[in-house]
Amino acid sequence: MNRKLTYLMALMMVIVSFFTAHSEAVAMAGATVVALPIKNSIAEKEMIKQLRHEHTWASEIRSRQNWVNQDTIKIPKRGEAPKVLIDNTNYPIVKNERDDSHVVISLHKFDTENTIVTKDELYALPYEKTSDVQEQHRETLEDTTLEYGLWGLAPQAHDASKNLFVVQTTGEDDGTGYKKLTSKDLRKLQADMNKKGIAKRGRILILSDDHVSNLLEEDAKFSIQYHNKQEGTISKNYYGFVIYEDSTTPAYDDTSLQKLPYGSATVGRKSSVIFHAGVTAKAAGSVERFARPAELDPENRENTVGFRLWHIIVTYGVEGSAAIIPGKV
Repeated sequence: MNRKLTYLMALMMVIVSFFTAHSEAVAMAGATVVALPIKNSIAEKEMIKQLRHEHTWASEIRSRQNWVNQDTIKIPKRGEAPKVLIDNTNYPIVKNERDDSHVVISLHKFDTENTIVTKDELYALPYEKTSDVQEQHRETLEDTTLEYGLWGLAPQAHDASKNLFVVQTTGEDDGTGYKKLTSKDLRKLQADMNKKGIAKRGRILILSDDHVSNLLEEDAKFSIQYHNKQEGTISKNYYGFVIYEDSTTPAYDDTSLQKLPYGSATVGRKSSVIFHAGVTAKAAGSVERFARPAELDPENRENTVGFRLWHIIVTYGVEGSAAIIPGKV
């Protein structure tokens, strides 16, 4: 009888241990499943919060988040402007409706390649590498959206009828067979834009590195303003432009003077770019964090993370844009 009782008690302990272990496993799995969406959500909100492009030319552009829906942006287009009557004597004055419309454009999709962080690294490193990796992904997306946005704002080719200018510099030989940018070039472009009726307020000029050097050599006024620049802006009023500098301005084909594709390996003429802030919008759409914890990767014991961001910097309206490229000697 005692032997049977001992056997039953041992069997009950085995059963209890099995269900306890099973419950713990289920709880751990559930915790992983629940915790991951929460971590994703926090990282996604932080991504949008930090993606501000502060102290860059993009800070001059108004954010149009209210125009965004389902990762598309709905850009309003004004109807025909009213006619102005001078010394009118005919009444009643004609009444017209203004037919406004919209253009719907998909935001651009930016995906980062995945980064892995092994369990061994986390034990060996004196800092939290996973968080640092996520910060690096955000910084990379911020830089790429800025560079791609600037490429998109630059005109594809010269078309004065559409207020799109691709002009060449006229200064001295810079030693490479191309001409330097001069303040005279900027004054002429300013005059050409004035003749086209382009609004004077809101013209933003992003200078390439070479063009910054050209103006520093030639214009003492520019040099003084450059060395007193604050928060990325060189000047709030230099021949009618608010000026920034950027190393990632697009290049133009050496022969056709057409803008080269984004990321092209072809060496072209590096440009400075002008856009009008009054008819330019920026907006971010959805952001997604893709992650797999090491607990769900028993073979490699690796944490994996990557991001997807929908974003756009786009110009609209009739104010146009310009690119200044080196002229050939």
